[in-house]
Amino acid sequence: MARKTGQVEAFSVHESQTTFSRTEGVKQMAKNYGYARCSLNESHGQDLNRQTRELKAAGAEEIITEREHGDRRKPNLEFLLDHMEEKSTLMVCEVSRLSRSVKEFCGILETIQKKHLRLMILGSITVDCREGQMDPMSTAFLQMASIFNQLELSLIRERVRSGVANAKAKSKQIGRKPTTKDDIPAVFYKHFPAFQAGHMNVSEFARICGLSRTTVYKYLKLLE
Repeated sequence: MARKTGQVEAFSVHESQTTFSRTEGVKQMAKNYGYARCSLNESHGQDLNRQTRELKAAGAEEIITEREHGDRRKPNLEFLLDHMEEKSTLMVCEVSRLSRSVKEFCGILETIQKKHLRLMILGSITVDCREGQMDPMSTAFLQMASIFNQLELSLIRERVRSGVANAKAKSKQIGRKPTTKDDIPAVFYKHFPAFQAGHMNVSEFARICGLSRTTVYKYLKLLE
């Protein structure tokens, strides 16, 4: 079911399809659609409340939500673009909410032009294709924004990979080297036959070797 947000309804990926039901022969009116997206679920500290709140305040009549990575396929956004009425408005909080892939973003711009839609990036730029094509300056601005968004995502992932590799390297340096038979001191081997013959117990064996009982047990385990 839809989640009510004041007079605006916010739909998840699968739920959004219900809001685009069509009545045969009835002309649909243009509407203001908001699209909100984040990469992870709420258990990872990401929610859509801020985006849906800002979209509602900007005049979105329906808000479509999605949880997917910026450079991955977005089924809900695709469905929204396919079913938006001509001359409707698509509203997002940032360019990166639409995509962090230059190729995908250019495809979205092409759809907006073909369907004569209006794209509103809240607090940034509005591109109106309802009466014609997108002007070259707006196209260039949005394409550059998408390039920087893709670059930012690549840099974030590179930092994560570098951090993981660094952590693994530190672990190898800090971790204690496994004990082998080569690490057993000569004094242990000197008194070991007497211990095996039962002439001394573990405590006496450890004392005469100058070792702890724990170390003696460890060496004994290696010789089993």
